[in-house]
Amino acid sequence: MLFLYNLLLLLASQIVKLLAFFSPKIKLFVDGRKTVFQTLTDKIKKEDKTIWFHAASLGEFEQGLPVIEKIKTQFPNHKIVVTFFSPSGYEVRKNNAIADVTVYLPLDTKSNAKRFIEILNPEMVFFIKYEYWPNYLNELKIRNIKTYLISGIFRENQAFFKWYGGFYKKALETFDYFFVQNENSKTLLHKLSFNNVKISGDTRFDRVVSILERNNSLDFIEQFKNNTTTIVIGSSWPKDENYLVNYINNYVGNTKFIFAPHNIKTEQIQELKNSISKKTILFSEKENQKLEDFQVMIVDTIGILTKIYSYADIAYVGGGFGTAGLHNILEPATFGTPIVIGPNYSNFAEAIALVNLGGCISVTNQKELNDTFDLLLQNEDERYEKGHICSTFVQMNKGATSIILNHVLNETLN
Repeated sequence: MLFLYNLLLLLASQIVKLLAFFSPKIKLFVDGRKTVFQTLTDKIKKEDKTIWFHAASLGEFEQGLPVIEKIKTQFPNHKIVVTFFSPSGYEVRKNNAIADVTVYLPLDTKSNAKRFIEILNPEMVFFIKYEYWPNYLNELKIRNIKTYLISGIFRENQAFFKWYGGFYKKALETFDYFFVQNENSKTLLHKLSFNNVKISGDTRFDRVVSILERNNSLDFIEQFKNNTTTIVIGSSWPKDENYLVNYINNYVGNTKFIFAPHNIKTEQIQELKNSISKKTILFSEKENQKLEDFQVMIVDTIGILTKIYSYADIAYVGGGFGTAGLHNILEPATFGTPIVIGPNYSNFAEAIALVNLGGCISVTNQKELNDTFDLLLQNEDERYEKGHICSTFVQMNKGATSIILNHVLNETLN
């Protein structure tokens, strides 16, 4: 099976090179890997001690950040290496301040895995949430390097738990310890005879709690909001925006609206702006403007959505009307903001929990969205109650980082 896997991987590596001529994202995927080994050789010396974290994309990096920060504090003489599989993660966080080296993870071939780990020679490795690359994991096992899965989550429909899952199960056998998010994940691993498992919870809660300790002020949002009730629409997709724009165009009142779309391509931003009948301004056009005179702002940049959520009286989080996946609802939740989402959230435990608790409202059509916004805008007590549920939920679920760190430190010292 490993032979077949390596053969398919070799074929896939050639296919993506061809696809790179037609797709800018795949081109980044291919070109970004060309200089990885040279970068590592330049920045990692043989005498360096290293700790390696791997994240599939941006969400996993943010999820693992609390652990990375604590490990960096506990091991100040080690170099922190972060790898990404996806361009959407690497391109946004390639200049992060926490890691000493940030690179793409080379494709999971035997030769790449051996060369990569020879250069790095990490003392310990953390895979965040998922991504199980057999050749890398086998090489780590051969070298007896401590390997952990953090914020792991397992479901019955994954290949590990199918009749044909033997090959994938072998990848799991290389981990020294699993830190999982919930009881179901632990139970599923127990069924495969893995007992090196601990329920730590989700490190994203620690991540969003730490946001409250930072300066989240934005002068231009302060000016735009102008002490007016504001709905922040985060990480929206066109399917979300169709409903939201319809509501905004028919809305009569002083409420302000801030869009921070998932995709900020110029043509899509302009299309969104043109569809809105209210007075609208782009973030990129804000200079020398009286922002308080506008009712809608579209943020055509990245990296500031979390701070913008701190100004929200109501948050709509995108992705729930499509198939791409619901975006992060914990960021607005930590600020004590009531949240509205679309109908597709069944794969997101935090969304299921907050819907059940009443802090988050799922809507399935235009009428439900209209009625929900109207209710929250007209009833301040309702907003406060749902927002309080959200912030309490976040606070009650923090602490995963401490569980992981205590275990790792105990193993390191003993």
